[in-house]
Amino acid sequence: MKDADQATDPLDRITLIPGPTEELLNERQYLDYRSEREHCLDWLLTFGKDPKTADGYAETTVSNRAFRMDQFYRWVWDHEGGYTSNLTHDHADRYLRHLAGQQKSNAHKNSCRKALMMLYKWRHHQRGADKWEPEITFSRKNQSTTPRDYLTREERTAIRDASLEYGSVPSRDSVYGDERDQWVAYLAQRFGKPKAEVTEADWERANNWKIPSLVGASLDGGLRPIEVERARTTWIDIDNGVLRIPKEESSKNTEHWIVSLQNQTVEMLDRWLTQRSTIEKYDDTDALWLTRKKNPYQSASLRNLLHRLCEIADISTENRQMSWYAIRHSTGTYMAREEGLAAAQTQLRHKSPESTMKYDQAPIEDRKNALDRMG
Repeated sequence: MKDADQATDPLDRITLIPGPTEELLNERQYLDYRSEREHCLDWLLTFGKDPKTADGYAETTVSNRAFRMDQFYRWVWDHEGGYTSNLTHDHADRYLRHLAGQQKSNAHKNSCRKALMMLYKWRHHQRGADKWEPEITFSRKNQSTTPRDYLTREERTAIRDASLEYGSVPSRDSVYGDERDQWVAYLAQRFGKPKAEVTEADWERANNWKIPSLVGASLDGGLRPIEVERARTTWIDIDNGVLRIPKEESSKNTEHWIVSLQNQTVEMLDRWLTQRSTIEKYDDTDALWLTRKKNPYQSASLRNLLHRLCEIADISTENRQMSWYAIRHSTGTYMAREEGLAAAQTQLRHKSPESTMKYDQAPIEDRKNALDRMG
């Protein structure tokens, strides 16, 4: 076992019974529903994708769908006049018709539909229920086939440069008096220790290569948030300048992946591995990057990091969906532009070429140049 986190039950990180649902149930209903949810979600995590090969869904996928399953249960109870765990195909078909009449995006409706398919798949395999075939599908015509937002070439460079500035402090010997005292106070707060215990090593530690290596690897490899969360030191192949993502740790769990890296990124990762070995919180884990609170980075913390980097780089985030996927989308867009869809598919670790097709577009600057030429 590599670290303590691996001993944690994944169900501990999934909300089994949301607050609004708990308020509807008496004690016995609560216990019955909790048991129902535990059995279902545990099976989905272990067997859900392919029961024959014990191939389960990713924890983030189950967590997101579990929320929508719970909404479906509550809808059934509302229409049945009370609690029941006896879900029928008619319930599911009526719920889809209910969704069809809502003023919601088809992306939302499709996510709800997928959640129901997972729930009824479990009921079919584990409860002996007949297989459910949805009678309604939702058109994708109002869903964008191109990435919503991505970093331009200039922004990619600016974000990479900003990562070198992020959290940096001046040399201890270059500041004196009140200015040094202010930096000591900053470091004490940052590392959670009294000012009197701040050492020269803390000054050096503040300028480590964690954020630059994380940002560089994400820019090069188009890392998904779940891949940043799962990244391990064993992924790094310094000699060959690549990330090697094992099948069992890849987000799509289909095959081993080899991700190309820039020389600059390889040097950053090499420096980070050296520094990382001296930091106590990494002693019992092979996680590549941890937050200040010793947790793996996830979507929310990565989004906050990207917004801070945008502030440093003076990149406006107004009217843009600037999540960590903006980095991945930019990698796909420019890799497809420079080397074609096959290269983009491999670099982004897409199982299907269709998933890469949305990156087959002219970047913003290319379209601007075309307009200039058009006059």
